[in-house]
Amino acid sequence: MSDYVIVESFRLDHTKVRAPYVRLAGVKLTPRGDRIEKYDLRFIQPNQGAMPTGAIHTLEHLLAGYMRAHLEGIVDISPMGCRTGFYMVALGEIGPERVREAFEQTLQDVVNHGADIPGVSELECGNWRDHDLATARELAREVLERGVIVQETVEIA
Repeated sequence: MSDYVIVESFRLDHTKVRAPYVRLAGVKLTPRGDRIEKYDLRFIQPNQGAMPTGAIHTLEHLLAGYMRAHLEGIVDISPMGCRTGFYMVALGEIGPERVREAFEQTLQDVVNHGADIPGVSELECGNWRDHDLATARELAREVLERGVIVQETVEIA
């Protein structure tokens, strides 16, 4: 275990954060000086619930396109294994407030999404049958109703 590096999310006090929120989870500088920001986009209060996999999968597909329409520099958006939110990685100095605004706009896009889910075919997706648009839309609506805040990092004491 001596070679194991404790990652940022394992130092976060999950009992003191209040979802839904956007949180700057980390900043890295590349050897060339490029800034990489990692954000925690939290839907569900940690240890109080979890999103079903079909809804997470659909949100992953919808967030991938809609967030990029509202915010430049996104490298990746990936679901958390705990199923309470997503991580978003972006190039540049974006800032939590801009991410919060883009996240809210994206959630509204998800609520209004009535078309087919993008990228859902055997050719485009590795588990194309596991989607749930209705629940994804409901989760987005619930987050918007509760209001997204910018959450500061609260480390375990």
